[in-house]
Amino acid sequence: MHSTRIAISAAVLGALALPVASASAATAAPVSAATALPASSCTSNPYLPWAVHGTSAVTIRSKATTASTAVGILYKSHRFTVHKTTKGATWVYITDKTTKVTGWASGKYVYRDVRMCPS
Repeated sequence: MHSTRIAISAAVLGALALPVASASAATAAPVSAATALPASSCTSNPYLPWAVHGTSAVTIRSKATTASTAVGILYKSHRFTVHKTTKGATWVYITDKTTKVTGWASGKYVYRDVRMCPS
């Protein structure tokens, strides 16, 4: 009876270990040259540029609140300058270089890209 319990336990453990081992091998993806950052970009420019993320355009507002007047639209393709941010970067004060409109854009959509560099 004792040997049966050991045989069942070994079979169960073997069955559990097999999917884990094969899953990690199946999900591992090689890093392509297009997505990898060159080592020089980690040391020479640790801060990536600001950009519009998750949408094609963001409303530029007169104050850092959704209830304030819309003064323009910042499109994803436009370049812009960031002058300051609110605490926690929930709002970003920008100037759209294409339209010359200055105002506040939501930090939910306007932020720096985040990437990790090897140490």
